[in-house]
Amino acid sequence: MSNTTTKKQAEADSTVDVRVMKALGHPLRQRILQALNEEVASPNQVARKLGEPLSNVSYHVKILESCDAIELVDTKPVRGALEHFYRATMRARLEEEHWRQLPESVRGDLSNQTLQQLWKHVSEAAAVGGFNDPKAAVAWVELELDDEAYAKLGDEIVNLLNLATDLHAEAAVRLAELDDEERKEATHRTELGLLHFHRAE
Repeated sequence: MSNTTTKKQAEADSTVDVRVMKALGHPLRQRILQALNEEVASPNQVARKLGEPLSNVSYHVKILESCDAIELVDTKPVRGALEHFYRATMRARLEEEHWRQLPESVRGDLSNQTLQQLWKHVSEAAAVGGFNDPKAAVAWVELELDDEAYAKLGDEIVNLLNLATDLHAEAAVRLAELDDEERKEATHRTELGLLHFHRAE
């Protein structure tokens, strides 16, 4: 590979990094992207789902589109206006190299946002028996790890997240072949939440 090619590739990688960081560098954009990972929706639908003002959601949707994190897939006339529908083209999470590049204050905001969402969903699921299925999982263990074990566990957590999203994609293909009633019967609407953190002293 020539030096020119190497330089161009490095510039391209840098551009991708900047786009990823910009897309996920705000808590509301993270939530919007997660919603559009789950289904195609308009800013109006996303705003209702997240309980956020439409003006705020529309502003951040434009930023996500400029970062190539989402794409326009349809337009429909709704109540005299043309409504735009988007789907996600980027996962709603940062890889380690991108996470390291974010300012500490932004990392804290994103973590707090994720925790608030997680606790809300856990509480809602617990209230309706969401943990009663024998295959549901709740685990908690305190660990003392050296650098090697800590790094290896982190890699395995990423592998599990990737496996979960791959299984989600595979299941979507199979479910799409079913009619509405069969799909409703066959679908397990679940969430996977992983926490691994340094304990308070």
